[in-house]
Amino acid sequence: MGAGKQLHAGPVTYVVLTVFALVSLAPLVWTAIAASRTDRRLAQTPPPLWFGGNLFTNLQTAWDQAGLGTAMFNSVIVAGTITVSTVLFSTLAGFAFAKLRFRFSGLLLLLTIGTMMIPPQLAVVPLYLWMSDLGWSNQLQTVILPSLVTAFGTFFMRQYLVQALPTELIEAARVDGASSLRVVWHVVFPAARPAMAVLGLLTFVFAWNDFLWPIIALNQQNPTVQVALNSLGTGYVPDQAVIMAGALLGTLPLLIAFVLFGKQIVGGIMQGAIKG
Repeated sequence: MGAGKQLHAGPVTYVVLTVFALVSLAPLVWTAIAASRTDRRLAQTPPPLWFGGNLFTNLQTAWDQAGLGTAMFNSVIVAGTITVSTVLFSTLAGFAFAKLRFRFSGLLLLLTIGTMMIPPQLAVVPLYLWMSDLGWSNQLQTVILPSLVTAFGTFFMRQYLVQALPTELIEAARVDGASSLRVVWHVVFPAARPAMAVLGLLTFVFAWNDFLWPIIALNQQNPTVQVALNSLGTGYVPDQAVIMAGALLGTLPLLIAFVLFGKQIVGGIMQGAIKG
């Protein structure tokens, strides 16, 4: 193959990609179809395969019943704060483990990775007692504080910076008289930008969809989206169409975020791959 020769996808590639795209979109499409129908129609056999006329009615019902206005605002605060802090602190910690030399760095890294092996369910009781002692019950900081930095984020950024950030570049900045803060701002952050974008997207999705700890730490007066959606499933006969409408509303911010920032994230990944 000649250098610089452009590769072209064949028909098999398009077929495979189309199949994967349809399979990936099927749950979202079915959620939208179910949200546009009535609960009685969803209980019939065969199930509906096309959209009905009750979509906006069900969306309004789910919005009012679950109080999604307040829940959306809370989730934006929680997920946004967790994303920014995790990306920032994980990048700093990953840089320290990747390029700085200090005592017990290997042991500390091993302990950091080891915390990933602990099931999060084991921390629920002591974490709840700790937050109660601080007087933060049913407050958003109860959900934010435990997730300000993650072991996965630290390990992820460390592995990326080991290869993507040349030690010579740091030494050159030091020779030019750059302080540690300037090295981080002008050298580390630009080199880590592709990985930071990926980590930010993963963290935002995880924080937005988190259910276990928020349902324990918060109540229906101050909920996140997932806690609010839980109220739609209560009652003697839950309305499945309304539940699907609520799930659709809870998914829309993630889709909007990906549409707005997906191109930048993919571009950052490709830029990092070319530089690597």
